Amino acid sequence: MSGHIRPFRGLVPKIAPDVFIAETAAVIGDVEIGAGSSIWYGCVLRADINKIRIGRNTNIQDGTVIHCNHDRHGDYRETGGGEPALIGDNVVVGHMALLHACTLEDNAFIGMRAVVMDRATVETGAMVAAGAVVTPGKRVPAGELWAGMPARRVRILSEEDRALGPYIADHYKMLAAEHGR
Repeated sequence: MSGHIRPFRGLVPKIAPDVFIAETAAVIGDVEIGAGSSIWYGCVLRADINKIRIGRNTNIQDGTVIHCNHDRHGDYRETGGGEPALIGDNVVVGHMALLHACTLEDNAFIGMRAVVMDRATVETGAMVAAGAVVTPGKRVPAGELWAGMPARRVRILSEEDRALGPYIADHYKMLAAEHGR
C-alpha cells in the first residue's frame, strides 16, 4: 500500500492489506476498500462529508475522482443522511471517471471519462460507455449498455460484452501485483 492515506475528522481509511494504492493516489476520510482492489495513479477518493465504500477485486483506474454528498441536517454519522458513494465487488472503473454520491453494484463497468451523478445506480453487470453522463437519480438496469450525454439505453449487452468486465478485473489484479503490492 502506498499513496496519500489521510484521516479526516478522526476517520481513518480502512484498507485491506492486499489493496494496491498508487503513490499519487489520495484516499481521505471515511473510506473502506476491500481485498484485492486497486486504486491507480492520480485517483482521488475524498470521503470528507460522507462515506465511500469499495468492495473486493474492484479497480479504480487512473485519474478517477470519487466523492459523496453531505447531509444538510447534520453529520451523516449521526443522522444517517446524505449520499455516500457505494461501489461493489468486481467493478471496473475506467480512466478519469467521475463518480459522485452514486451506487455501482457488483460487476458494473464504467467506461473512461464517464460521469455517474448523485443518487444514480448502475445495476449488477450493467455497462456505462466511455464519455457517458448518467444524470442524477437514473438507474442503469442490469445487462444494458448506456451511452451519451445524457446517458440512455443503447442496447442489451452481448455475451462478449459481459465477459469484458471479469477479464479486465483479472487483468488489473495482475497489474497491481506487478506495480508493487
